[in-house]
Amino acid sequence: MTDATRRTAYGLVLLAAAGTFAVTMGSRQSMGLFLPALNTSTGLGLGSISLAFAFGQLWWGLTQPFAGAMADRYGAGRVLVVGLVLMALGTFITPLMSTTLGLIFAIGVLSAGGSGMAGPAVLMSASMRMIAPARRGFATGIVNAGGSFGQFATAPIAAALIVGLGWASAMQVLGLMVLVCLPAAWVLRGTGGRSEASGQKPVGTGQAVREALHHPGYLLLGAGFFVCGFHVAFLAVHLPGVIQACGLPTQWGGWALAIIGLFNIAGSLAIGWATGRWRSKSLLALVYAVRGLAVLAFLFAPKTGTVVLLFSAVMGLSYLSTVPPTANLVAKFFGPTHMATLFGLVMLTHQVGAFFGSWLGGKVFEWTGAYDWFWYADIVLAAGAALINLPIREAPVAPRESAASAAA
Repeated sequence: MTDATRRTAYGLVLLAAAGTFAVTMGSRQSMGLFLPALNTSTGLGLGSISLAFAFGQLWWGLTQPFAGAMADRYGAGRVLVVGLVLMALGTFITPLMSTTLGLIFAIGVLSAGGSGMAGPAVLMSASMRMIAPARRGFATGIVNAGGSFGQFATAPIAAALIVGLGWASAMQVLGLMVLVCLPAAWVLRGTGGRSEASGQKPVGTGQAVREALHHPGYLLLGAGFFVCGFHVAFLAVHLPGVIQACGLPTQWGGWALAIIGLFNIAGSLAIGWATGRWRSKSLLALVYAVRGLAVLAFLFAPKTGTVVLLFSAVMGLSYLSTVPPTANLVAKFFGPTHMATLFGLVMLTHQVGAFFGSWLGGKVFEWTGAYDWFWYADIVLAAGAALINLPIREAPVAPRESAASAAA
């Protein structure tokens, strides 16, 4: 294969993965715009609707290790097809649901589960299998930036659709848009199968998972990623409500989500570039520290439109910037063979945090009439996540290595 052919193949794989992540992430991250309308239409209350969104955050994470295991074994293509169809179906039928259980089924099971199957665990591993190791950090940054671009592009489109078509039709249009990613499944179809690193004996998925769960660095990485999920789910679901509570017009919520997506494109590309040059654990500590400081500044600043957009920009720079260094550390620890499965497990911890961020955001507002106490908890968790990544030892782990020899 010539260099030109190889570059073309790399570009096609990254376009397929980043494009799919753009559409699925854009659709998911725009759902917060529909929360007030869902509340008004169903009369279920913010807490009940937040529970459906929170279950979706958890289910999105639960599907990823299993989807990753299937992609590791059979390739990403079939997994992506099923995931995209389920996500489209769940999003399309959500306006037809009028009970909490109905919303949990549509949003939390079908849509979130499908999005998880077409999520970063499968997309990142599919890309990393076909990209040279020296370029993997930047490649994951590109895929991650795709998700950010999707949020930037989709949030204002969704807001405009809500105004022009009504919230129910707007949500159904977003569901149908997901199906445009089906050709990407064909591009990524052949990225499964075993590819043990040189000098490593093949191990099964169960053995790989057991080794990972006894690796201190992997456990610390997952703990930090829990906090990431707590942060981003709250912003995705409740930031429009926070802005509305500040007395700003509804459209500022769409602009804020768009700004987060726009600036996370720059953040993802920058962190992908930096991952190849500095320690991933140091980059993670920096990202979490920036988040905590940004929230602290926002709490004490006047809640004007300019402040909201500046806050959204800073949070956007750090929003999904944790993903490339986290994926890089998983690949560095264990190699690419079980990457989708093991990164999927880390994503599960992320989504457990997302469950609490999404659900508790609504409950705190119901209990106190404001989001202040949630922000205080957010700052404390950000500080903890920054510190917990520092002891991680960045070194490959040989198969069947004991937990003692892998200790940080």
